[in-house]
Amino acid sequence: MVARSFPSPVSAVTARKTWRTVEPLHGMVYFAPEADESYRGLGLAGQSGYFASRSAPMGAVTAGTVVATFFNFRPSFVHESMAGVWDRASPADVLAARTAAAGAALRRMLGDAASSDDVAAAAGLARRAALAAGEHPEGRPLFAGHAGLDWPEDPLDVLWHAQSLLREFRGDGHIALLVANGLDGIEALVMHEATGELPVAFLRATRGWTDDEWAAATERLRDRGWLRPGGANEPLALSDEGAAVRGAIEEGTDQLSVVAYEAIGEDGCDVLRRLARPFSRTVVAASGLGA
Repeated sequence: MVARSFPSPVSAVTARKTWRTVEPLHGMVYFAPEADESYRGLGLAGQSGYFASRSAPMGAVTAGTVVATFFNFRPSFVHESMAGVWDRASPADVLAARTAAAGAALRRMLGDAASSDDVAAAAGLARRAALAAGEHPEGRPLFAGHAGLDWPEDPLDVLWHAQSLLREFRGDGHIALLVANGLDGIEALVMHEATGELPVAFLRATRGWTDDEWAAATERLRDRGWLRPGGANEPLALSDEGAAVRGAIEEGTDQLSVVAYEAIGEDGCDVLRRLARPFSRTVVAASGLGA
């Protein structure tokens, strides 16, 4: 176990900024055509490829385990998507397809920069942070599965893998705080909708919930006083109390992820953001959709 300093030498704000800056380099795998093609080659179409590929580090887990660890997807949607996936492909095969797809997509989007010294330097910093996170797997099952995988050798693949670990480390902590605040999966999504940060159409289309279930969750949050009163055609908005709750959850998530970034310190985080920012901007501009 790595000894920690208190107060932490890295701020919660730094942890959030660093994760956000690098995250596009990981998140693009959920939208890149290379991933869909790889999973279809294994007989996993649509969301089956997503659920199988992200859960595969935990082994041939049940749909119930995916419901628990992914949190905000409609359970029946997960069960339908996971039906028979491990009969068609082993976790090892799915992981190999995912890793190959991620590398191919990043190399397509970054071009010559994929093999640059800056990628190698960013990979080294991100790996140090991810390894530090690996000293604290308790209560983080999805992260722990990813942390048990072998590290790749190519710097670009290292950078992607490291950010995957940091993303799941943060995500597991976030789920713990959502549960502690009495939010279920769909209520967490409605709270997110009410911030206006993501299009509601995207949230609804990708998580599988019905309109009636979304409306019921909205009413539960209104009854709790976390949403402002509004008409059926008005955009959702957080009340002052709801904004305070969500803010506390986000700040707590940042605090829980700080331990990873302590390994590289404030200066290392600054360098990692500087190195990764142009690559992330390139990926966001390409949208991972073949552009």
